[in-house]
Amino acid sequence: MNLASSLGIENPPKPLTEFKDLIEERAGAEGGAFIYNPKVDDIAGKYGVIGPDGVRMLVMGTVDKGGSGCMCPASAFLRALLRHLMLREKSAVILDMEAGIEHLGRGTTRGMDIMIVVVEPGARSLETAERIKKLSSEIGIKHIAAVINKGGAGKVNARLEELGIPVLGEIPFDQQLMQADLEKRAPIEIGGEAVDSIVKIKEKLIEIVEEIRKEEEASKK
Repeated sequence: MNLASSLGIENPPKPLTEFKDLIEERAGAEGGAFIYNPKVDDIAGKYGVIGPDGVRMLVMGTVDKGGSGCMCPASAFLRALLRHLMLREKSAVILDMEAGIEHLGRGTTRGMDIMIVVVEPGARSLETAERIKKLSSEIGIKHIAAVINKGGAGKVNARLEELGIPVLGEIPFDQQLMQADLEKRAPIEIGGEAVDSIVKIKEKLIEIVEEIRKEEEASKK
C-alpha cells in the first residue's frame, strides 16, 4: 500500500485493473471471449511513474470487492505483462508481492531469477519461509534468499541456514526509518542504519544474480 511513498513517488500510478477500457481493448470484455496473450509491450512506458532515483513503478491491481465478476481478461492482461517484463525487458524487474503464499498458488511468480522472503524474528515467520521455499520449487523457482527484518536475529539466521535459505542481510530497527514514514518521505532521502544495510543487501543481491546468469549461460553451452 505504501510502496510509492517509500520510493519518493508523490502521485502513484492507478492500478492497471482500473483501466477497464484498456483491458477490454487489449484482452476482451468480462463475461465473454478474451485474448489470452494480449499486446502489452507499451504498458510500462505509458502507465509507469518514475521516482526520483529512476525506478519506474507500475501497480498491477487486484479484485477489491466480492461479486465483481469474472477477472479472466484482466488476469490474462496482467499475466502477459508480467511475462513480458520478466522475460523480454533488459532492465531489472522487482515484484513486490502481497505478504503470504497466495501468489505462489496462482503461479504469478513463475520466471523469476530469485525470490526474496522478508523474515521477521519469530517462529511463525520462519514457518512461512519454509513453506514459501517448498512452493517456489514446485513452480520452478530455483533460487530463494531471505532478508531478516528488525535485526536481532542470531537464532533466525541459523534456522534459515538449516532450511537451506541463504541470508542476504539484516535490516536493523531504525528510528530514522520510522521518521521517514511519519514525514511521508522516501527512506533513501533520510538515510540511517536501515538504509545502509539495504544498500549492502542490494549489492549482495546483484552478485548472486550475476552468478545465476553465469550458471544459466554455462548450462546452455
